[in-house]
Amino acid sequence: MTVLHFTGIKGSGMSPLAQIMHDMGNEVQGSDIAKYFFTEERLRERGISILPFDPENITAEMTIVAGNAFNDEHPELVRAREIGATIIRYHEFLGDLMKQYVSVAITGAHGKTSTTGLMAHVLNGYKPVSYLIGDGTGYGMQDSHFFVVEACEYRRHFLAYHPDYAIMTNIDFDHPDYFAGIDDVFNAFEEMAQQVKKCIIACGDDEYLQKLQAPVPMVYYGFGEENDFQARNIVKTTEGTTFDVVIRNEFFHTFTIPMFGDHTILNALAVISLCHYENIPADIIQQQFTGYQGVKRRFSQTEIGDRILIDDYAHHPTEIRATLQSARQKFPDREVIAIFQPHTFTRTQTFLQEFADCLNEADQVYLCDIFGSAREEAGTLTIGDLEEKITDSQLLQVEEVAKLSEHKNGVFLFMGAGDVTKFKEAFENQLKTEETV
Repeated sequence: MTVLHFTGIKGSGMSPLAQIMHDMGNEVQGSDIAKYFFTEERLRERGISILPFDPENITAEMTIVAGNAFNDEHPELVRAREIGATIIRYHEFLGDLMKQYVSVAITGAHGKTSTTGLMAHVLNGYKPVSYLIGDGTGYGMQDSHFFVVEACEYRRHFLAYHPDYAIMTNIDFDHPDYFAGIDDVFNAFEEMAQQVKKCIIACGDDEYLQKLQAPVPMVYYGFGEENDFQARNIVKTTEGTTFDVVIRNEFFHTFTIPMFGDHTILNALAVISLCHYENIPADIIQQQFTGYQGVKRRFSQTEIGDRILIDDYAHHPTEIRATLQSARQKFPDREVIAIFQPHTFTRTQTFLQEFADCLNEADQVYLCDIFGSAREEAGTLTIGDLEEKITDSQLLQVEEVAKLSEHKNGVFLFMGAGDVTKFKEAFENQLKTEETV
């Protein structure tokens, strides 16, 4: 049996892909840096070997799955070429794998991970599902009917996929280190639309998605009356959200989701739209909604005493605003404290004012130093540039988290795509220490 070696196995897409291939009976190993990433937990649960980067990891009979964060000059890839091992880039490997199933690719600037997790969970109530979610979670089953995959637009990687269905949640300007602007992003989605085989299910409330041209049917969902699938009579409570779904002006069903914020209604509508297209009964959809636990780092909640700690991947102004809205719905009477770590210097620079505007909606803001990335480790901007724009904001170092204890009965939103979780963990430890004193 060919050994699959994943170079960069802790990546948010690489880790779940390795899990999928392991679950399907393949011999899997991988390599990465020593630093801990939450994406490695599921690998270790399966007993998948995680080695330090080393050219000696590579043998000629292996197939090397190369993570997109690493260029062709990575020592393991150089070694693989020298000895004639097969090298396949992550997105190309995944694109080939998807062809074996009824594939559902979920893409958009925001909401990909949450919608992918919900979609996989709901479809699994009907027929077997394999899935790849960008929170580091993957599951593979050889005889799956559906394959649900989070498809990222960054560097146009999603153009390696030719899915049966594409769910498009929104088009927004992000990844300013690659995309030139919103028109460049739109063009990437337009290219993706040409590759879908059966149907595109898109949020009709998004002005850019409304402009897409595609060779397959386009079904729109949203709040606006012009959508094919529309949410009406929305009731928001501290337990969740209930809404009616109307399909082309005819009542379909009333659904309740254990989630908060308008964006979660849209995510659910995307799932309902696809299920309807696949003739999945409404009672199965509702049953799966009811038992849904969410995905990692998307409004993940921890309670310690009278304080609520929320871990969330929000790293773009649109996502921060959505997370704040969710917190206000679920905890209407509590102080909302935002602890935000910007991710990449180019994104922080590009959206500096937008970050300030949305964070100002919190009751109190703490800012952590900008987190770079493998492709961009430094910049001229500092966190002080953002601090100046946010009323009464404070800078926060990990060793200073005790100051957060001043907020009694608060909801603490730890937001960012870097390692902001270390601030949350430090604060958890602080609170537990206070309880035992």
